[in-house]
Amino acid sequence: MVYQSFENLDVWKRACQLAVRVYELTRESRESVLRNQMRRAAVSIPSNIAEGAERGGKDFARFLRTASGSAAELRTQCYIAAKVGALTGEQMSELVGELREISKMLTGLARSLNTEH
Repeated sequence: MVYQSFENLDVWKRACQLAVRVYELTRESRESVLRNQMRRAAVSIPSNIAEGAERGGKDFARFLRTASGSAAELRTQCYIAAKVGALTGEQMSELVGELREISKMLTGLARSLNTEH
């Protein structure tokens, strides 16, 4: 993989779009603790991709694992949010589906980093 900038990474772009979507879907939520935690986890995904990319080397792979962990955390929160009525079932499915795709992309990117060295 020839790296130019984290802004060129599709997984970073999708993670940013997801974070915006989480903000949109939780705007009216009265579940402030869950809403804030979901937003923090959503922002953590592209933030860790960007920070890792800028650091490079083994740090990049470590930050990708952290981003993947945040994606799993947010998936869990989506399930809970649907159970307590903070998200509809359809909204939850939308977010979970996108999080699964982002997780796959993160895994693929991390593997590509390991094969370059």
